[in-house]
Amino acid sequence: MEIGEKLKNLRIQKNLTQEELGERTGLSKGYISQLERDLSSPSLETFFAILEVLGVTPEGFFSQKIGEQKILYTQQDAQSFTDDEHGYHITWLITESNEKEMEPILLTLAKGGQYKQFTPSLSETFIYVLKGAISLQFGTENYLAKAGESIYYEATKPHRLQNETSGQSQVLIVATESYL
Repeated sequence: MEIGEKLKNLRIQKNLTQEELGERTGLSKGYISQLERDLSSPSLETFFAILEVLGVTPEGFFSQKIGEQKILYTQQDAQSFTDDEHGYHITWLITESNEKEMEPILLTLAKGGQYKQFTPSLSETFIYVLKGAISLQFGTENYLAKAGESIYYEATKPHRLQNETSGQSQVLIVATESYL
């Protein structure tokens, strides 16, 4: 079985060079290159070490077809969490979004609800208000957005979202991965 192309695709998805993968597994860049071109076959121990660094199980590696990607996501794919103390319900719309460059979420805030305080990062955030109104505390400034309005910012200052209505507010948020 040719595994080289799958290993290379996983390495690229994880934003690793051959040299970085080699350093994390104790292998040489040249050996990683040979594996990716199917010029060499790793021992099981070496193969499992590579998969661990790439964040995939052997079962996951062999069950996914080369180049296969999930395109359509349904409600059954989503994962949710409710924080009654802070008055919010969050739904991760793409289950493996923490492995992607963008993370889309649906956030519902109860009356007076607020989402957690974020520290500065290099991520970018887009927010579309679906229902109600929310305020974004961004550093020392506050921005108010109502249903149908959008907010877009680079997360270079501490920031937090809060519901500004007497009812429920709901927003769609898409944030990029932070590279700090």
